[in-house]
Amino acid sequence: MSIFHQDDHFYLARKSQALRLRARFFQSIRSFFVKQDFLEVETPIRIPSPAPEEHIEAIPSGNWFLQTSPELCMKRLLSAGYPRIFQFSKCFRADERGDQHLPEFTMLEWYVAQFDYQQLMDQCEAMLIAVLKDMGYDQNIIWQNKKINFAPGWESITVADAFFRYAPMSCQEALAKDQFDEILVEHIEPRLGADRPTFLYDYPAELAALAKIKKSDPTVAERFELYIAGMELANGFSELTDADEQRRRFEEASEARAAKHWTCYAMPEKFLHALQTMPEAAGIALGIDRMMMLLTNTAQIDDVVAFTPETL
Repeated sequence: MSIFHQDDHFYLARKSQALRLRARFFQSIRSFFVKQDFLEVETPIRIPSPAPEEHIEAIPSGNWFLQTSPELCMKRLLSAGYPRIFQFSKCFRADERGDQHLPEFTMLEWYVAQFDYQQLMDQCEAMLIAVLKDMGYDQNIIWQNKKINFAPGWESITVADAFFRYAPMSCQEALAKDQFDEILVEHIEPRLGADRPTFLYDYPAELAALAKIKKSDPTVAERFELYIAGMELANGFSELTDADEQRRRFEEASEARAAKHWTCYAMPEKFLHALQTMPEAAGIALGIDRMMMLLTNTAQIDDVVAFTPETL
């Protein structure tokens, strides 16, 4: 046997504990959603047109693309009368590689008709607590010498308050200077979820993407992200169901992409048509690989997947 094969076998064998825990995580999540009367669905990985987003680039597959998220197809199912759906999905994004990033990664995504983002935050918290209990964890997880307490009653903080508390400028100043992402990553994210999971919510309306604008405060969108130990784990929101407004946002994002000389996508017309009959709903995507990093106490995403691109 060659040295390469020996090294390859050792590389895979040493991941045995992580991969077994990963399988157990999937099983517990499925059990939770089945008990909640959700339907597990599968949607295509290869699609003709992703949602145009300013900061996410899809990977071409022939004259189509590998999905960056199952979002568009899952919302079409919502529109067709499937009110509670979930999916484990492979997603792909170009030029994403690092300690917490892979160009191919696994997402748990679920949607609930007649839900809003507040109800979805509560459900996300309940799901993770129930899953960890089912897997035999107590309410504390140790990650990189930090104790994270998962007891009910997770922290929540608005984006505006997080900027006021942790950043050198206000949220509106950061947006005006086109430094929102920079300030968020450098000053705010490292402080979120330090000792218990934290929901960061009410994102600026300018960053709504596919989220609904809040009626009581039109300067913000009904969107949240979940952070644990400074790491973003999930992104969810009350769904925008106004097809005309969604088209306008897509056109705006397409213009921003064109300015960066990124790929031009065809408008996802079937999705926009489905929005016309989609019920009020909320949806969320949770990163399985990053959650597994927490459960296995590793700072490297490579340790929780069987194969990385470099090993193929």
